[in-house]
Amino acid sequence: MRASITCSARVMPEGVYYKALKAEVDVVKGDINNLLWDLAVHRYTLQRVVDILWELDKIPKKSQVHQLFYPLLRSYGFRAHVARNIYTTALTLVKSVKENNGSKPVIRRMTARLDYQDAKVDVGNGVVRIIIRDKWYVLKVKHRREYIERFKGLRWKEVHVKYCNGRLYVSIVFVVKYSPYTPRGLLALDVNLKQIVTYDGASVRRYKTRFIDALSKKGRAEELQKKYPKRWRYNNRILKRIRSLHKRARNIVIDWCRKFAKEIVLGACRHRYAIALEDLSNLYKSMVRNRNTIVWELTMFAYRRLHESVVSKAIEYKIPVVFINPRSTSSTCPRCSTKLVYNHRLALCPKCSFISDRDKVGAMNTWFKALKAYAGELGSLLNAPAVKDETRQSGRTGNEGMKKVIKNIQI
Repeated sequence: MRASITCSARVMPEGVYYKALKAEVDVVKGDINNLLWDLAVHRYTLQRVVDILWELDKIPKKSQVHQLFYPLLRSYGFRAHVARNIYTTALTLVKSVKENNGSKPVIRRMTARLDYQDAKVDVGNGVVRIIIRDKWYVLKVKHRREYIERFKGLRWKEVHVKYCNGRLYVSIVFVVKYSPYTPRGLLALDVNLKQIVTYDGASVRRYKTRFIDALSKKGRAEELQKKYPKRWRYNNRILKRIRSLHKRARNIVIDWCRKFAKEIVLGACRHRYAIALEDLSNLYKSMVRNRNTIVWELTMFAYRRLHESVVSKAIEYKIPVVFINPRSTSSTCPRCSTKLVYNHRLALCPKCSFISDRDKVGAMNTWFKALKAYAGELGSLLNAPAVKDETRQSGRTGNEGMKKVIKNIQI
């Protein structure tokens, strides 16, 4: 294809992945006050284990942590597997925070993680039975029947119970076997704050995002914190307003990402396309240099949320996903790989006179990199969408067909 393109991509492998059923629940058997007390004791003991591990000069091994904390946790009445989950969670938290030079973790939410020894799930009836210390509780899932039916037949792994804002929630983790189909084409995405551009080798589509709307609300919350640097933490009216703005910004991002991911994945499924996304593993290092912390924090959250939503839906519909290194995707010409010259966001190739906007260039180069990652050499069985009539009528994707696709890219 184009020898100058460095193939730096990774295809999401087949295997076992996890999918969660998240919903609000009601306690239909057992006293909810007793359950809340068990969750409160769980939070207290988890924080206590974290505090002890934090004070140690060297993080102990898991076997040493078991000998240190297992008798203590059992004395609080916790079952064996619950005690194991508590000290394992505490050890993981402390280890990760110390590796990132963070401050001591503070457990604020009342939550518990339970496995097959301490929980029973009946997906057909929407019922979950749990035990944390010495009492069993029966929880009824409050969600649409068609949503619960999606998880019927799947094997569940663990149950998370959480109490937040006066409501009780449950998250059931299921095991999903991911075996994607062989793609007949590619759909590449170029993600930005204002819009997302998709390219399938023949046409370009643009989707306006709601990230800027969420950014404005998050910015307003930051302005209130700067306006009242000392009062906002203690004034209930200001604090409530700040929390409301942050929550609305987060809900906007999550809601839009889910809807967009479903639209993209269903479109790719209809045409049996693979989805090409930019690899964001190094995004933090590049964006942390940005002085506007509000922008990069929301961008990190929005981009990751979008990727998580797309990947989650792709696993559900067995769609192949390839992650592309975003390096040089917006700075090289899709036709001849020459370095582009930009006038604001308009790109011009000094060699072949290719003209386009920055987002379209990024989507095209992402598509080319993904195609090379899948096809390897020219003449692969991967079907690239035809652009011109003569290519479309050929019905083949050999060397000549692919050369015509590359040569006849529309401006």
